[in-house]
Amino acid sequence: MHSARDRLEYEPWLAELEQVADRLELTQEARSCAVELFLMDVPDADRSKRAVLAASIYAGALVAGEGCTQGTVADAADVSRLSIQTRWKDRLEAAGLEPPRW
Repeated sequence: MHSARDRLEYEPWLAELEQVADRLELTQEARSCAVELFLMDVPDADRSKRAVLAASIYAGALVAGEGCTQGTVADAADVSRLSIQTRWKDRLEAAGLEPPRW
């Protein structure tokens, strides 16, 4: 869980996360997980925030058992698939979760 202060500080980014999740029709479970993954380590640089947001959404969808591809999430979040590919496993590992070994 993250503080209300974190949520307030990153409110514009969390609103963007919700918009992307709406486009992907993600469940509340996937959204909640994505928010937690995003807030656990938000980068300082604004240009990196969108990529981390997309990776968090992809990882959150995986945890929730939803079938989103990296490409689908990348399109919905307006980032490259590579941006997600290079970040999503680290997000899961930092949260203490073991990424799948495909």
